[in-house]
Amino acid sequence: MIKDHKIYDNAFLNLKRLSGDPPADRFIAHVFENADRKLQLQQWISSSDADSSLTFLQKAYPEFAFISKAQELPLWAKPRLMKAGAAFFARHAEVIMSLLGLLSLPYCYTAANGAMVLYLSELIRKQTTKRLYDTAVFVWEVMAPDAFEQEGNAYEVVLKVRVMHAAVRYYTLQSGKWDDSWGVPVNQEDMAGTNLSFSLIVIRGLRLLGFNVSQADQAAFIHHWAVIGYLMGLDEDLIPGNSKMAQQLDSAIKRRHFRSSIHGQELTTSLTKHILAINKSKATGKDILGLMRHLLGSEIADMLAIEAPDLSVYKLTLIRTLNLLKSFKPRNDTRTLHREAYATFKMRNPDRVKSKKT
Repeated sequence: MIKDHKIYDNAFLNLKRLSGDPPADRFIAHVFENADRKLQLQQWISSSDADSSLTFLQKAYPEFAFISKAQELPLWAKPRLMKAGAAFFARHAEVIMSLLGLLSLPYCYTAANGAMVLYLSELIRKQTTKRLYDTAVFVWEVMAPDAFEQEGNAYEVVLKVRVMHAAVRYYTLQSGKWDDSWGVPVNQEDMAGTNLSFSLIVIRGLRLLGFNVSQADQAAFIHHWAVIGYLMGLDEDLIPGNSKMAQQLDSAIKRRHFRSSIHGQELTTSLTKHILAINKSKATGKDILGLMRHLLGSEIADMLAIEAPDLSVYKLTLIRTLNLLKSFKPRNDTRTLHREAYATFKMRNPDRVKSKKT
């Protein structure tokens, strides 16, 4: 983690665009040299059986330190803050999960060069439901109250995503469709931006919706995601040491990369079609898109071609007032809150849950 915001200049961030995740990239290169190893890894990533546990991979590849040490937190990690961050998530889980689709993901799509990886892979455009479901499950797992305890799944879930990112990087570079001027696929700067969109930007979204978020809760939530970023292979000098640093890094990335692009707009269209298709609330499609515009701001919404009338002052005031009142509800048991909310999410996605088990 760094303390001096001056390091977020163009020279520093330009170098970060040229770097992926060297330890994971070396691992993928080693595995893909052998068809049997490649098949074994693919089975490990896709399976949820005991044979696909983290221990299995650690025994198979003891020579790769990022795997053997996958369960080691950084020295600066503060378990107390992480528990507070998970508790904050549990209290607002349903809204936060909605914000990922309404704010965090489209926010990422505005970074034109970084979004090219998703566009070229075609996962969002052609497998929208699966991609979004997998992302949601990842968030539910890493934000569980026991996520980083012995019985938690966070270390394994994070390592799988880290390895998958390296595989995407490998295949994208092999495709012949990648322009080196965009930087390395899934590079360090883009990884940092994505981490911020799931942490800092979520906090921003909650406040726009009227929730009262204390500085302590903000710091805890961002710290929890900082630890996740570290375990995902994010360079420590791209992990802000506090909320102010996070805001400065976000501003630098936004200034450098946010612009209108056809692929960013197509990704957003796929996302919004999915959101509107699964909408079971009383909100109309125009209201949902209007809320997206409110959360993203007109400038970014225009870049993504989100066309909808602004929400009326009356509707925004009602939303914000109700959410402000929710902010002061009694704080129930965190584990129960998370378990019940996660169970509700799975009930709404029975086909996806079934496919994961088969």
